[in-house]
Amino acid sequence: MPDQSEPQEHPWQDVSLPAASRAAALLSRMTLEEKLAQLVGIWPGVGSEDDEDVAPRQHEIDASTPDPRSVVVHGLGQFTRPFGTAPVDPTERARTLAEDQRRIAAGNRFGVPAIAHEECLTGFNAWQATIFPTPLAWGASFDPELVEEAARLIGTSMRSVGIHQGLSPVLDVVRDPRWGRTEESISEDPYLVATVGTGYVRGLERSGIVATLKHFIGYSASRGARNHAPVSVGPRELADVLLPPFEMALREGGARSVMAAYNDVDGVPASADHELLTRLLRDELGFTGTVVSDYFGVSFLELSHGVAGSPGDAAMLALAAGVDVELPAQRCYGEPLLKALRSGEVAEELVDRSVLRVLTQKAQLGLLDADWSGEPSALAGDADVVDLDPPQMRAVARRLAEESVVLLANRNRALPLAPGARIAVLGPLADDPAAMLGCYTFPRHAGAHHPDLPIGVELPTLFEALRTELPNAEVARVETPEEVAGAEVCVVVVADRSGLFGRGTSGEGCDAADLRLPDGQEAVVDAALATGVPVVLVLLTGRPYALGRWADRLAACVQAFFPGEEGGGAVAGVLSGRVEPSGRLPVGVPADPGGQPWSYLAPPLGQPGEASSVDPTPCYPFGHGLSYTEFAWSDASVDTDALDTDAAAEVRLTVTNAGERAGTEVVQLYLHDPVARTARPVNRLIGYARVPLAPGESAEVRFAFHPDLAAYTVAPGRRIVEPGALELRLAASSADIRHRLPVTLTGPERVVGNDRRLTCPVAVGAPGTDNPRT
Repeated sequence: MPDQSEPQEHPWQDVSLPAASRAAALLSRMTLEEKLAQLVGIWPGVGSEDDEDVAPRQHEIDASTPDPRSVVVHGLGQFTRPFGTAPVDPTERARTLAEDQRRIAAGNRFGVPAIAHEECLTGFNAWQATIFPTPLAWGASFDPELVEEAARLIGTSMRSVGIHQGLSPVLDVVRDPRWGRTEESISEDPYLVATVGTGYVRGLERSGIVATLKHFIGYSASRGARNHAPVSVGPRELADVLLPPFEMALREGGARSVMAAYNDVDGVPASADHELLTRLLRDELGFTGTVVSDYFGVSFLELSHGVAGSPGDAAMLALAAGVDVELPAQRCYGEPLLKALRSGEVAEELVDRSVLRVLTQKAQLGLLDADWSGEPSALAGDADVVDLDPPQMRAVARRLAEESVVLLANRNRALPLAPGARIAVLGPLADDPAAMLGCYTFPRHAGAHHPDLPIGVELPTLFEALRTELPNAEVARVETPEEVAGAEVCVVVVADRSGLFGRGTSGEGCDAADLRLPDGQEAVVDAALATGVPVVLVLLTGRPYALGRWADRLAACVQAFFPGEEGGGAVAGVLSGRVEPSGRLPVGVPADPGGQPWSYLAPPLGQPGEASSVDPTPCYPFGHGLSYTEFAWSDASVDTDALDTDAAAEVRLTVTNAGERAGTEVVQLYLHDPVARTARPVNRLIGYARVPLAPGESAEVRFAFHPDLAAYTVAPGRRIVEPGALELRLAASSADIRHRLPVTLTGPERVVGNDRRLTCPVAVGAPGTDNPRT
């Protein structure tokens, strides 16, 4: 119970003081045991023999983890996944979480509750909560503002039931889509990851939820695209490709937490890397929030990396490196670390450093306030039921799903489908809701272990949605290609079934040896094409798959990346023509399935050439996507052909909808640097704009280019903007360059730091005016 001998209002409860001052006042009164309690979490209900692991060696770790009831006697830092671990009624769980928090607060001298965290990669990871599209679909939308709106709604929902921290977004840049967590990532392009990811961070943080950036750093660049595998990137790739999304999300998004990655970089595990977590993240980037371990990441220093000989050794390495909180439960930061502190192997100052960060965050969240109450706001007043899937959230999920569908090909205008057509729907997951869901959706993450559990939200399959979308058509579900005869068109649905650690074809630990369609679905496509009936191929997947063998034989091809609970309607809407397709590829679609796939960011030697017999040209490039209308681009210009290395230029383009349907064009601005000190990407995205237009309407797109966007790393810690020739490229994809605008940078070479400009502001307005429409 709170110490009654002290004044009624304690200094750490004084809301007029800065959060760090309040935290320091509380820290100064804590015992060593009470300090360590703030650096660990508990995960109630996990650890039984029936539980499915969410990380390798989990049962081994669970066996050496203290009983949660014995941990909270000195207080508690984190409460792990109270909603997302098992299916619970959200109303009941909101009430029991409040009761749990009251017990935690009452059990320690200072009356301080825990920070409750949850996953929120595709929405609040809770039963009956809205399931949004997966992050790869966010990237396909090219719409950071809509992603921000989705995150704000997700965060508001989480905060209303007592959650304080969200373990999202994933800011790993896709380097090889065979990696199972490609579905959790936003794009292969760092600028798209940065801008869309920062939108998500901004939305979460503005709702009052602490956003946690994952995974710092290099996780997606593993050898062979294997989960947890070593990473061998050089300092320039780390600085110029992998780091920028984190920089932007911290500086412009205001993220207050970072999660250390599982991987090592050049032999040093991230969770034990002082250069990474302290010098780079804090000293260079100025981060002041909390660094949390990925689940069991501290234990993995001992059990997987082999750089620690015991839980105590692992704790010492992680704490010294800069890991503040051990998640999801206490193993290393409890008794093993306490022994090391008492023996003098670890300085108490390191503990104080981390505890101060945790308590500062608790002060920011209102958890140190004298009038703190655990009562969920969702049940305030007359409310007696928690609704985690309200209409306004479904509406945003629908918009995001619709904007993320990519029309890859449409030969002879095979789409939209005729309203009264005879349509055969073929494919093993065409009538399965799993085709819509990534591995961090509740039904695939936790619900998969409860096979009799209802999904919890309304989720029509593509077949169901297509029948609703085309009520006058003959839409038949067929199981074999022989049944396709008599149809005017065959919609072949190929899909991933997400899961964890080999229990799916996509998702965490579900890496692919190559990019062939999984589970023998290539044979389904071949058989459908052999019937002679026009085939519309629909992909509902967590990664791109090689499509080169069919590219010139399909009537049309549509790609959706796990589009969530509203995904069936979104894809069906594109097929019917109700929805004008506006998605663009966030990752290139390869032509061939073997080898490490090509990235559009490759320098000249990574491009097709005589030096190799392997042609890496993609089937569909990054940024590609078609519409049902036609757009004309004109009047491309840059207001100067020479500018100082610290000046700015404006790029202008007029876009006109020359078709008969309303539609949205996505204008992309790329940078080409023909001569540099290091091998640079031939094309690199530095700006983009969604431009919605009615038939016959025109708009002017204006990009504010600054040379900081041409900066690159020449040596570790040294990033420069150099004088010389550049080319700004206005394009419909990384391979469809419409206008090339040469500019020359003049003046001195500049060394730029972390205060450099990270974005290319864009405005869209009526041609010839200075009043932007968006």
